Amino acid sequence: MSDETDRLFEFPCAFPLKIMGTASEALTQAVLEVMLSQAPDFDPATMEVRSSSTGKYLSLTCTINATSRAQLDALYRELSSHPLVKIVL
Repeated sequence: MSDETDRLFEFPCAFPLKIMGTASEALTQAVLEVMLSQAPDFDPATMEVRSSSTGKYLSLTCTINATSRAQLDALYRELSSHPLVKIVL
């Protein structure tokens, strides 16, 4: 990322990530494991889980205390490459 993009963030900061995928307990567990590996201070109790109207998909919102751009990039890479995850915003 460019230096200009880095200036948009002031670290540390609360940073919400929205992860979407096919509804399953495995998705929730996988996202939790990634969050804790990249942001050890993430509180699992703060994870917001919403089901789609058909129940086919889950949306998980995880707000972390982001400490660096490198941390955010690592989270996006790991989450978006996971086979159960469809979209990371």
